[in-house]
Amino acid sequence: MPSYTAALPSVDLLAQQARWLAPARAFLLRRAGIAHHHAVLDLGAGRGMVTAELLRRSSGTVYALDLSFDALHEINPATTLIRIVGNAHHLPLASARLDLVFSQFTLLWSGNLARCVSEIGRVLRPGGHFCAIEPDYHALIEHPSATAVAPIWLAALNRAGAIADVGRQLPGLLQGQGLDVKVRLLDELQPPSPLRFAMLRELPLRPEESGRVRAAETAAAALPGWQQLSHLPLFLIHAIRGQ
Repeated sequence: MPSYTAALPSVDLLAQQARWLAPARAFLLRRAGIAHHHAVLDLGAGRGMVTAELLRRSSGTVYALDLSFDALHEINPATTLIRIVGNAHHLPLASARLDLVFSQFTLLWSGNLARCVSEIGRVLRPGGHFCAIEPDYHALIEHPSATAVAPIWLAALNRAGAIADVGRQLPGLLQGQGLDVKVRLLDELQPPSPLRFAMLRELPLRPEESGRVRAAETAAAALPGWQQLSHLPLFLIHAIRGQ
């Protein structure tokens, strides 16, 4: 995973993103039967926005893996928590070790998605589960045009080394590793949050792009509720390794 992500997003925005995704996360973890799992990997744990939830809901050890040593040590300690500084391209875990691997906006930053999926398949035990919430910025829906910033998202994500269409790529790659894959899209739209512009500004923007973002944010601030739309398709993926 690119080291660039260690500074992105800010703690406050990460926490807000985790709150937004809580219902989708709960759905996936219930489907995976997390309460019965004893070895769970929080892939790209960062500062632990999801780690505490995995600790609470599972029945064994949670491995929190991230590239950033400093971020991992912001996670509250627990007797069943093991922090690992490592890369998703080469997971420092034994083969067939894990019951569940969870990813939330992590494979977006993976760089080599096929390699990461291969590693996920390797560390899952037979019958193990992979759950992911990953976006597809190529399918971003916005209205009206005055508030649209999709081209800026794509350009900035590309400069930052992200895989902007990670969501649509994942199902086929997982199936290629022999996993049984089920996919849903987040199906409830909400009036868009102005925080989307704050998140975009944390990416590497060129001066002219920053100006366009400010103009779009000003236009959006004048439009209440459903007078505007900004929907990022999210892939909710549940895959099971064959026995």
